[in-house]
Amino acid sequence: MTSLESGRQPTISSDPFALARGLRTPVWVYDTDCCRIAYANEAACKIWSADDEASLKSRDLSQGMSTTVAKRLKQYQSDFIERNAEFCEFWTLYPNGIPITVNVVYTGFIMPDGRMAMMCEVTGEAKETPETLRSTEALLHTDVLIALYTIEGRPLYKNPAARNALWGIDVGFDEIFVIPGVFDEMRASWQRRDDCHCVTKIKTTSGERWFDLSTKRCLDAVTGDQALLVTAFDVSELKTTRDKARYLAARDQLTGCFNRSYMQQRLDEISSNVDPSRSRYALLFLDIDKFKKVNDTFGHEIGDAILRTFAERVRKHIRETDVFARMGGDEFVLLMKEPPSSDDLHHHLDKIRGEVTKPIDCGSIQLSVTTSIGVAVFDNRAGTDWATTMKQADLALYHSKRAGRDRYTVYDDSIGAEAIERSWLEANVKRAIQDDAFTLFYQPRIDLATNTVVAAEALLRWFHPERGDIPPGKFIPVCEEIGVIDQIGMLVIKQACQQMNIWRRDGFEIDLSVNVSPKQFQHEDFASLFEKAAEIADFPLSSLELEITETSLVGDNAEVSRRLLRINELGFRLALDDFGTGYSNLAHISRFPVDCIKLDRSFVQQLPSSGPLLSLILALAKQIGAITVAEGVETAEQLAWLREHDCDQVQGFLFSQAVPADDLMSTCYDICAQRRSVA
Repeated sequence: MTSLESGRQPTISSDPFALARGLRTPVWVYDTDCCRIAYANEAACKIWSADDEASLKSRDLSQGMSTTVAKRLKQYQSDFIERNAEFCEFWTLYPNGIPITVNVVYTGFIMPDGRMAMMCEVTGEAKETPETLRSTEALLHTDVLIALYTIEGRPLYKNPAARNALWGIDVGFDEIFVIPGVFDEMRASWQRRDDCHCVTKIKTTSGERWFDLSTKRCLDAVTGDQALLVTAFDVSELKTTRDKARYLAARDQLTGCFNRSYMQQRLDEISSNVDPSRSRYALLFLDIDKFKKVNDTFGHEIGDAILRTFAERVRKHIRETDVFARMGGDEFVLLMKEPPSSDDLHHHLDKIRGEVTKPIDCGSIQLSVTTSIGVAVFDNRAGTDWATTMKQADLALYHSKRAGRDRYTVYDDSIGAEAIERSWLEANVKRAIQDDAFTLFYQPRIDLATNTVVAAEALLRWFHPERGDIPPGKFIPVCEEIGVIDQIGMLVIKQACQQMNIWRRDGFEIDLSVNVSPKQFQHEDFASLFEKAAEIADFPLSSLELEITETSLVGDNAEVSRRLLRINELGFRLALDDFGTGYSNLAHISRFPVDCIKLDRSFVQQLPSSGPLLSLILALAKQIGAITVAEGVETAEQLAWLREHDCDQVQGFLFSQAVPADDLMSTCYDICAQRRSVA
């Protein structure tokens, strides 16, 4: 199609078509609004296979007309009105279903009522090949936008789809782009090569849409000048689908955060493309304190609500350049590029913690949670790598949890040394159990009324061939955390029972107390261990006392009572260890069969200032019929106060530290001799 812009337009008369009726050339007027022929000469009737003008005018040409052709005719009407345009192109007619392709000149024609119609003048029948005719039809009907522009972007030709989408024929190529700079980038590409391709957003009559756009440099067939052939496919739906799929692939479906896969991909990208001059990142590990307990107590629906709220609250305090991901469960990671200074980072983390701890409305209940955070810094200039950085952040998080939770820790070398020490302890504790390297030492317990040794407490000791003595305060927490405390507890009870039998065989009868950890006490098979000991012939059950802490009694009262009563029924005695440091609820404790209450050494060390509290505990113990034992007695003044206030028994360095089993008998005799001489 070529725009001739001739400006020819018929004048209006009583019969505006009178001049055309005598022409031998087929001429007719198409009423675009009514989709009918308004006027036709005899030659036109013949080409349309109509008997006369009246029968031709009665035809409804909208029947069987494609949407593309209808739009094309409306485009012509608009061009006639706006630009007084004239067009010449091949057109295929289908009178009685038989195709006839003719070359037609189209011009505007003003109807008597003032509406714009189209006068069609056939200049000859097309003699083109079938391929040419079919390609012309394809160009007319395709939904692909096809346009020809000058090298500067001025329009030369647009197929119907392009004209319909790109705001008519006059809009330049550089005017259709939504994203700034795309046209300039494409023009730079034309200078280097003949073609260019991109997916970009352009302005259309239907709004902003995404198109797959290709350009090829060619020659204008009319002028011979350099030109650009542009083809464009609307890919908006496909891009939306792909973007959604990409979003879902990178996102955690519950919280909307990025997921583990995306975070790992981002870390890999940073590792491979890091800029040495700007390569500092902060990696933060965050999780919700005691989330498993909340989830188990209130159910997964409440747990999911907490996870969503937690994520929303953290996102309020991150920057656009930060990447926040949920790695799974209640584990989250925050990646901060060019993190703030140390003071600003601490302030930032405090704001996150403060936001997280606000009450969460979960329907009929309100819950509050806290978060523990571990921070590590990735610096490519220092030779660090992501695997090391992630391990450091994890160690810092673990340090926050061990320090009491609801806090953050920034990794430093001391934490690394602590982790190395812990790894060593974990490995060597397991080996020590296998090698039976743990042994028991015994600290005498003195009855103040008789000044005699009446019992001893079995205390676990570990002598390492390279490290020497390793204190229980260092390895017992590790045993609990790695799940071997039950094995340790069984070893202690087994050794203690064996040692009691040896002493009795040698004529040395003494009561013995052994410590039981809270985790060991909560084990389902706890009572069965003592049932086996009770089956040993002549074993002095009443001489063995089990020391449990106050925290062991917290929880299911019925289950706690059941276990304690079973132990008591077997004949063993029960002592409450470190009393006064936990819940200290005597009304609660009085329901359990407690034979002995041990006063924590911290109170003894604070005498006489702690005297009122110790007096109260001693009085309450008398009320429930339990004997009292003061631990950590180191001075004569402490001993005097305890004797004056009717404490039953004492133990501590004033009398003896813990000694090996072979030395206990002689140590006890020495203590008794010393106490008799003092008395």
